[in-house]
Amino acid sequence: MGEVTVRGFGWRHAGRRAWAVRGVDLRIERGERVLLLGASGAGKSTLLAALAGLLPEDSGEREGRIEIDGRDPRTARDRVGMVFQDPESQLVMARCGDDVAFGLENRGVPADRIWPRVDEALARVGFPYGRDRPTAALSGGEQQRLALAGALALRPGLLLLDEPTANLDPAGADLVRRAVAEAVATDTTLILVEHRVAEALPLVDRVVVLAAGGGVRADGPPAQVFAEHGAALAAEGVWVPGHPVPPRRATGPAGELLLTADRLGLPPRLAPTDLPVRAGEVLAVLGPNGAGKSTLALLLGGLLRPGAGRLTADRALAGADHRTPPHRWRAPALARRIGSVFQDPEHQFVTGTVFDELALGPRRTGQPEAAVRSTVDGLLTRLKLDRLARANPYTLSGGEARRLSVATALATAPRLLVCDEPTFGQDRRTWSELVDLFAELRAAGHGIVTVTHDPDFVAALADRRVVLAPSGRPPAGDAPGPVTVRPHAAAGPADAAPSSADTATRPADAATSPAAPHPADAAAGPGRGARP
Repeated sequence: MGEVTVRGFGWRHAGRRAWAVRGVDLRIERGERVLLLGASGAGKSTLLAALAGLLPEDSGEREGRIEIDGRDPRTARDRVGMVFQDPESQLVMARCGDDVAFGLENRGVPADRIWPRVDEALARVGFPYGRDRPTAALSGGEQQRLALAGALALRPGLLLLDEPTANLDPAGADLVRRAVAEAVATDTTLILVEHRVAEALPLVDRVVVLAAGGGVRADGPPAQVFAEHGAALAAEGVWVPGHPVPPRRATGPAGELLLTADRLGLPPRLAPTDLPVRAGEVLAVLGPNGAGKSTLALLLGGLLRPGAGRLTADRALAGADHRTPPHRWRAPALARRIGSVFQDPEHQFVTGTVFDELALGPRRTGQPEAAVRSTVDGLLTRLKLDRLARANPYTLSGGEARRLSVATALATAPRLLVCDEPTFGQDRRTWSELVDLFAELRAAGHGIVTVTHDPDFVAALADRRVVLAPSGRPPAGDAPGPVTVRPHAAAGPADAAPSSADTATRPADAATSPAAPHPADAAAGPGRGARP
């Protein structure tokens, strides 16, 4: 089981001119471990969806054929397991054991065999809790390991992993990779899409690179592919080990104060936090999954009402509204002053086309139509979305959707930009374009706050780092040991000038308690109603 044959396969989403993927010819033998690479938009996720039998005929146009053990993927779903980027999108039950059992029950596995297979799968991925653990109490890495257990419990001949570590902190990502290495049976075929190439290489024995214009760009053992094509692939946007990206350092000191967080918090998701946010500075917010980073981003963006402390805007940002907290500003004023990029791009899409999505903010803030079109056209070109102007935002690839979400926040030229994981799903070229854009905004006096697990992004761009982590005890969830941080009381006045050293804050002590919502959930509430 697990033999894959692809012959001239192509897929075009309904209503789109361009093919998402085309001209792919592949043969993958049983038990092979394949890393599927390609520039953003090359069709990696679309190909995985096709292999999983998840492309309905009425949702697009198909050409060529795909076979799993000689069968059409739509009739071979019992032989395929898949794990997606977002673990929350795959968890359907309130208790962990029930979630793993869900697929087995749907497959009609006899009841007396279900729980032994559930326990076996949980053990294989190193899941640290019992069956009764609430799924809502898991960190991102734990959720992803649970999703992997659910896939492995079905004993698939083909396992598909679509960027399973994209939204995880380094410790959580390492645990998921370790679970894959140790849990996947030797006779199971593995196809992995992953932008963290260097970390993924120990899991695979073959690399296949999809060409952006269609077909296969390169195919072979990892060392051979990167030795023969490494420089060209890096230039085309593929993340190639040994090809570092240059830093984009600030050319001057940070500017005026824009926001001040004074013991700002939202118990139990974020404990009281002191933080100054300045113009002309890129501030990176780091920490393990569940520490409250996304909650802090929503508070700084004026999209959540603080549950503790206060958030004060300076005149440089708020003008006459400087005495009013950002969450009470009118929507047009908030959009002009603070742009927010959510962890899940789709939480902020509200129109039917990419063009209209970008035009919405400028139109709602009263810009003339000629100015709106000029702004939209410039962002489409800059972020390589021009060919997708009339596409439905919900049909974009993960990387394209992320660039669109960043562009929507920039469309109103806000003085402050607050981003949650702005670089996930990006190839090397679009990643560099985003970093260059942020560097230009910083040079023009804009403030940027970014929640990120991307160490390359931090090294290339960040002027200051704030670490949210439990103080004096091991971090919740996936972190392997204690994180040493400076106590809250020693952080200094909130309006003190930041130093070049990292700033540490006391984060949410109870962020991962069973009663606490996952930080990403916060975006779903205000996200659809907060856009102007």
